[in-house]
Amino acid sequence: MLANKTGVLLILSRDVLDEARVLAGKTTTTLKLAVSLQIVLRALIEEGLKRENNAALLANIEGQAKAVREIRSAAHRRAQAAGAPGHRRVENTPRASGRGRPRRRA
Repeated sequence: MLANKTGVLLILSRDVLDEARVLAGKTTTTLKLAVSLQIVLRALIEEGLKRENNAALLANIEGQAKAVREIRSAAHRRAQAAGAPGHRRVENTPRASGRGRPRRRA
């Protein structure tokens, strides 16, 4: 199960984290096995990914995506109002380290 693993950083609200901790405690008591918060979060993610057509899951994803977009837009507006240079699109130019877009040989 853990042979092919990758690290991921999750940022969760305190409420969600508390609910996951409660679930870990309940399952520890029920199963009489040590169940960590990591196990609970992994199981929730795996089960959630299996529900492709669940309307509640899609609504949750949509709400989070809109919240992230609003947070980023507000930060961008604040930066513009403060006179900070905005994010400019940079063309594919060679970097100082010499790495850049590979050139085609003639």
